[in-house]
Amino acid sequence: MKQQNAVRYGVSPLTDYDIFLFKQGTHYSLYNKMGAQRFADKDGTEGVAFSVWAPNAQEVSVVGSFNGWTPGAHPLSPRWDGSGIWEGFIPGLKRWDLYKFHLRNSRGEEKDKMDPFARSFEVPPRTSSVVHWPEYEWGDGDWMRARPKNLSLSAPWSVYEVHLGSWRRHWDNGLSLSYREMAEELPAYCTDMGFTAVEFLPVMEHPFYGSWGYQMLGFFAPTSRYGTPEDFMALVDALHRSGIAVILDWVPSHFPTDDFGLARYDGTALYEHEDPRKGYHPDWGSYIFNYGRNEVRSYLISSAAFWIDQYHADALRIDAVASMLYLDYSRKEGQWTPNVYGGRENLEAISLLQDLNRELYGRFHDVQTIAEESTDWPMVTRPVFLGGLGFGMKWNMGWMHDTLDYMSLESVYRAWHQNQLTFSIWYAFSENFMLPLSHDEVVHGKRSLMNKMSGDWWQKRANLRLLYGYMWTHPGKKLLFMGCELGQGLEWNNDAALEWHLLDKPEFRGIQQWVRDLNGALKQYPPLHERDFSPAGFRWVDCTDWQQSVIAWLRMGERRDEYVLCAANFTPVPREGYRVGVPCGGFWREVLNSDATVYGGSGMGNKGGMEAETIPCHNLPCSLPLTLPPLAIVVFHFTGAPSSEGPQGKA
Repeated sequence: MKQQNAVRYGVSPLTDYDIFLFKQGTHYSLYNKMGAQRFADKDGTEGVAFSVWAPNAQEVSVVGSFNGWTPGAHPLSPRWDGSGIWEGFIPGLKRWDLYKFHLRNSRGEEKDKMDPFARSFEVPPRTSSVVHWPEYEWGDGDWMRARPKNLSLSAPWSVYEVHLGSWRRHWDNGLSLSYREMAEELPAYCTDMGFTAVEFLPVMEHPFYGSWGYQMLGFFAPTSRYGTPEDFMALVDALHRSGIAVILDWVPSHFPTDDFGLARYDGTALYEHEDPRKGYHPDWGSYIFNYGRNEVRSYLISSAAFWIDQYHADALRIDAVASMLYLDYSRKEGQWTPNVYGGRENLEAISLLQDLNRELYGRFHDVQTIAEESTDWPMVTRPVFLGGLGFGMKWNMGWMHDTLDYMSLESVYRAWHQNQLTFSIWYAFSENFMLPLSHDEVVHGKRSLMNKMSGDWWQKRANLRLLYGYMWTHPGKKLLFMGCELGQGLEWNNDAALEWHLLDKPEFRGIQQWVRDLNGALKQYPPLHERDFSPAGFRWVDCTDWQQSVIAWLRMGERRDEYVLCAANFTPVPREGYRVGVPCGGFWREVLNSDATVYGGSGMGNKGGMEAETIPCHNLPCSLPLTLPPLAIVVFHFTGAPSSEGPQGKA
């Protein structure tokens, strides 16, 4: 009679074809095959099949809560095929059992390591992997069927960036909300505010809370700090049922050096480069993946696919892409090695990113990938078959830096920096851009967005509303970090909740209402979103009035008889009778005014709109004599018969 918990060999979900794909670097569903898999042998005995890639280990065994953490009690056996995978089947194991892999390397060193494919972990600082398979019934079928339309590049995107641990906290004990508690509050808040998507800072398990998840090790496990995998599924489900897309930050650029993790996993540089000039990141003190190793490529792309497949993620935002693309990223001369052609481009990373996007878009069709790429690398959002990286969108870091620098200037100096405000249009359509005001801009002494603004407190609030109005009407999708919609004065603190008490004051409720109304207009008026990535969707009316720091522009959608006119005054001096050209006569309705009293402004405006006069201006046949409030943007909507001559040419 066999011992109940004895390891059995030859019982594995891994087939010869799986091994072929794994070694070739093209197995993108390894999460269904490796790690700790629920399995049954040929006799129907249920248990867990373990497998781990450790080609240079001398001995591997499973230790856990079921064997007293005794090395050798449940030894694994190397496969015969030279794949470097050790495997074995242990009957009788249960969901939530704790385990690690105990490895002895060629130097005789013995270490307990996490399972690289673990679906769950103990709550940090404990580090055991957890046997887990999902048991959750999804209720987001309507969302999944509508996802192609909701996530299209012509749809309105207004993304609310959220750090799970500090969005809201319990008032009595200061603890973070759980996934289930977030599921009760976050979807309702996003719906009320009009955001179309939530982007979570990395939810993948990470040892150090203060890394915000960007030093992650659990590439297949949501952090257990806020609940179980099913609890996180419930949060995604609740957002979907409220019509909110879910974007997950994902970090393939590096991983932490914790000894229990991926670092020197089998005693050698397995997941990382042996050469520190390629394998160690000087900025973050972490290891860099070996993108040229086929097994690592299978691992990373499997992780990306896992979050879309198993957790219904709608998009992945890929962190620190620039650090992957350049071999000399943050390195001085002599600290990096060139590629085979003598250049500084990381050819293996380029290939990985192209394969990643080819796989995700080919397999899931209706999702998006978004690159945080901070340089002018060409064709980031162009198809792989044209030589691009294949991303759906890219963060526009240039727009963000130029705009925030401009808004920090006292208004008297802005006339000499008009180009910082208008330069972004020169390249706005070279990529599919997302405009980010993210967490990175409100930490580490950079000040909150409110305190970046110039002027006294009235002017700071007016400037902040003006910044948001300019952003929401500028071509590109929108992203705002949590708390910025409240006009927080303090920098973001990951150990505390947002400053929700500010909403007790009308001036801060006004800022929040402004963001809410901007989101509403973004969805209501197609010219503000349909052609975000096409020059046909934008025309300057006037960007040359630097003396008065005024700019005006038109947004156009698919309809030829619909326009949105935007005019912004970046000084505290009101402009009366300021003439702005428009493409056609008729009534232009004022739909947004950041100086309205409901937002905390002075109440200047255009009385709901005006009839265009047949006075040519700005090379357009008609014009409007506008009132431009101080430090404010006014937005007009027009729908009617198309003119014979207009921004889009002849009718």
